[in-house]
Amino acid sequence: MTPHPPPAAADAAPAPRRGIRSFVLRAGRTTDAQARALATLGPRWIVPYAPSEIDWTAVFGRTAPRVLEIGFGMGDATAQIAAARAELDFIGVEVHPPGVGALLQRIDAAQLSNLRIVQFDAVPVLRDMIAPQSLHGVHIYFPDPWPKKRHHKRRLIQPEFVRLVASRLQPGGYLHCATDWQPYAEHMLQVLRAEPGLANTAADYAPRPAWRPVSKFERRGLQLGHGVWDLLFTARTAA
Repeated sequence: MTPHPPPAAADAAPAPRRGIRSFVLRAGRTTDAQARALATLGPRWIVPYAPSEIDWTAVFGRTAPRVLEIGFGMGDATAQIAAARAELDFIGVEVHPPGVGALLQRIDAAQLSNLRIVQFDAVPVLRDMIAPQSLHGVHIYFPDPWPKKRHHKRRLIQPEFVRLVASRLQPGGYLHCATDWQPYAEHMLQVLRAEPGLANTAADYAPRPAWRPVSKFERRGLQLGHGVWDLLFTARTAA
């Protein structure tokens, strides 16, 4: 397996411009252990952003269906899914260093060979690094709901972004979203239904697929009577 060390900052490819960002860099503290993981494990498991398509078969050292997860947070669910579905290769995209460091620790502890990280904005990663019709699935779990009306434009799930996701899915591939914010769930359902390249697998919201673990935060919310909404759409096959 060939390591993919991140380039030095001065040599990194310039990030392409994009529109309104769906995230802000949080000020959370990176622990000493996470910082060590970034320094020692990052060169092996982090794939640097590149403004061109990546040969993911070479990166993983095998040919397998690939699933991309956007915004994996601290990486607990991501690592659990990758461990349980060893037949798939996973690409986790996250911008926050503490979460990247935490997932690197989980990769090392569980010896996960089917998981790589791209520490970059998901939009250019999808657009530039992922070939059309090459993904088996895309996971987007509990993205920031941006509840204030003036911030709705920052929500990740927007028509242009969903169109991009649909273009990267293989025919029959899936997009799985989950949120615990009902107004955002309703917005997601409206946007996903309007994308002609996608078909809903349910009448509206889907049951939670077995592959998505229930997080401690989610379990606590469910005990308090809070709702969680899953949406599972598939890419339409060509007529």
